[in-house]
Amino acid sequence: MIVTSALGLAACEEKNTFVAPPPAKVEVAVPLKQTVTRYLFGTGNTQAINSTTLVARVQGFVQAIKYQDGDTVKAGQVLFVIEQKPYQLALEQAEAGQSSAAASTKQMQADYERQKELASKNYSSQSTLDQATAAKDAAVAKQKQSDVDIQQAQLNLDYTEVKAPFDGIVSSRQVSIGQLVGAGSPTTLATIVQVDPIYVNFAVSEDDVQSIRAAVKARGLTSEDLKKIPIEVGLQSESGYPHVGKLDYAAPTITASTGTLMVRGILENNDHSLLPGYFVRVRVPRAEEPNRLLVPDRIVGSDQSGRYVLVVNKDNVVEQRKVELGQQHGDLRVIEKGLNPDDRVLISGLMTTVAGQKIDPVDKTISAADENEAGQAP
Repeated sequence: MIVTSALGLAACEEKNTFVAPPPAKVEVAVPLKQTVTRYLFGTGNTQAINSTTLVARVQGFVQAIKYQDGDTVKAGQVLFVIEQKPYQLALEQAEAGQSSAAASTKQMQADYERQKELASKNYSSQSTLDQATAAKDAAVAKQKQSDVDIQQAQLNLDYTEVKAPFDGIVSSRQVSIGQLVGAGSPTTLATIVQVDPIYVNFAVSEDDVQSIRAAVKARGLTSEDLKKIPIEVGLQSESGYPHVGKLDYAAPTITASTGTLMVRGILENNDHSLLPGYFVRVRVPRAEEPNRLLVPDRIVGSDQSGRYVLVVNKDNVVEQRKVELGQQHGDLRVIEKGLNPDDRVLISGLMTTVAGQKIDPVDKTISAADENEAGQAP
């Protein structure tokens, strides 16, 4: 009986012995080492490169409207025709006056030459010669006036055709056929806007301006070199920065109220995917930086002391490592400080793993970053 009880107690002691579970398997990877482009980021607005109001510069009734509202038109294309007959008649009248003035000039020139010859032989008085000279000069002046009258009449006739001053899109018409326009003051007919190419305006902070100026000076770049720097633009609804252009202009002074410098880029816009007034994201490449360390952005944690990532040491124990972040590239984040190239960072189990815990690391590889997806710096 005693032996049986002893054996029973021994069996109970074996069942209650605690056996620690094996360390959890957690995926780890060394930081990705990659050349990345450091960007200057900003936000801005698109602006038409040209926008103007079409007006009637002569008085008359609208005879024809030769476009449909919203049409894309070419420079020189006729859009409105104002009644032309009165101006055609005025041109013909001016041409007739020119012919008369030319005939009169020819006659007065002949009279002058004759009186000049007679006066040289003392067959005519000086007074008669003076009169012939005055008549000749008056005829020449009248002929010049007739030339001006023709130019003015031709100009008025040309104004009866209102043409597109540049390639663009024409707004809805503001007048109707048969309506009197240009009476007393210019009448607005429509508006034309050029959207290809298109401007993008954005602001650069004072700190960035100083940094860029220092870099420009160090590299010996000229103002023409700066205009070759690419600018990349994306709409809020787009992924990345699919629209590419070049820097075009920078304001000569800092805006004191905002501490920023206004900068402008110009982009081709053949498909009219960008319209004036759009709010856009902008980035401008500043420098190529080799051997930068990147980790998935999702593994970066934060607490009251700042940003951190979890790493596993040589004993497979998890440690919390403080880091300084750089700009984002797709799903990856540049680590400026805090990580070494051979550190192994946790890329899974982040919600259940804590510092000081021992794990069973499973080595993985971080995929390369998509440069087109570079986002804002923290």
